[in-house]
Amino acid sequence: MKKFLAATAATALMAGTAFADGHSSEIKIGVILGFTGPIESLTPAMADGAELAMKEVTDSGKLLGGTAVTPVRADSTCIDAAAATAAAERLITSDGVKGIMGADCSGVTGAILANVALANGMVMISPSATSPGLSTAEDNGLFFRTAPSDARQGVVMTEVLMEEGINEVAVTYTNNDYGKGLADSFQAAFESAGGTVTINAAHEDGKADYSAEVGALAAAGGDRLVVAGYVDQGGSGIVRAALDSGAFDTFHFPDGMIGAKLEENFGDEIDGSTGQHPGTDSAGAAKYTDMVGGAFDATSPFSPESYDAAALIMLAMQAAGSSEPGDYKATVMDVANAPGEQIFPGELAKALDILAGGGDIDYVGATAVELIGPGESAGNYRQIVVEGGKITTSKYR
Repeated sequence: MKKFLAATAATALMAGTAFADGHSSEIKIGVILGFTGPIESLTPAMADGAELAMKEVTDSGKLLGGTAVTPVRADSTCIDAAAATAAAERLITSDGVKGIMGADCSGVTGAILANVALANGMVMISPSATSPGLSTAEDNGLFFRTAPSDARQGVVMTEVLMEEGINEVAVTYTNNDYGKGLADSFQAAFESAGGTVTINAAHEDGKADYSAEVGALAAAGGDRLVVAGYVDQGGSGIVRAALDSGAFDTFHFPDGMIGAKLEENFGDEIDGSTGQHPGTDSAGAAKYTDMVGGAFDATSPFSPESYDAAALIMLAMQAAGSSEPGDYKATVMDVANAPGEQIFPGELAKALDILAGGGDIDYVGATAVELIGPGESAGNYRQIVVEGGKITTSKYR
């Protein structure tokens, strides 16, 4: 299939180039992330990553005959499905975007997919929506993600804790698709490996006092508290209440809790705590960090995935010879996977040239991209430990 699409790309590209030259000098791509809400400290580096890829492509002058790419930001809020849906509708109907990089949190991503993307035939590539439920969501071939499913994260969490000698844990999760999906995946994996989950309880975001929730977690007991929440919201509230009450002094943090805000909030109070988030020590990750050059935090969770998500949208357009989502949705998997010349951050111009000539690329990107099954990442993780109040890398998986 990939060879067939590449062979037909040249003809389609001629039509797309003519359109670009004659009628459009700009392609708009939506960047819909929770610029407000429970992960707002993570989203600036995510948006910067996506927009870095768009600038790289625009500067190359090689996309569909020299078409510029303009990012259009919108706020998903991460938690308000109605607001996220309205924002996505504006991106399509008012701004005229041809693809969406996002959304971020699983609940709002699913809402946008079901209520907006399907109705409008819009391609979405999320860098961070990890709910296992999205693997089987109806998407008409329009939805992809550069982050792995939490079905995988649950297994990785289990491996990390078991290797640390932790066999009994309490679990609290934010009461939404992300939190419940991750907590359930983890519990199944942990118990299958012989571990014990003493309690698996939801918490609501936005509360001023989490002493009741922590009381229940403490009563159940456990060698460590797993906090499947958000660093800018209830997850940090749970940790603060646990520390202040002496209920727990070490924690395990999945991806939604890991970021600079965790260090700011707790410092060395949480030394010895562990966690993981999608990440890789691949050659592409190093190239991405070099590209960023300190302009923003290239290692911030989901920033590399955001660069890759935006890059895949634009490369798929080039492969299809069209910026229309209905045309290029079929080429996303092709540019993401072998066969073809491997493409790393900073090499998007080369990739566009290869595709324009009818060749194949294998986009490796910043996160060792390999899309499987329903268009999602196979999954690599950075394992962390908090030492001296700082998040440090323990290993990669």
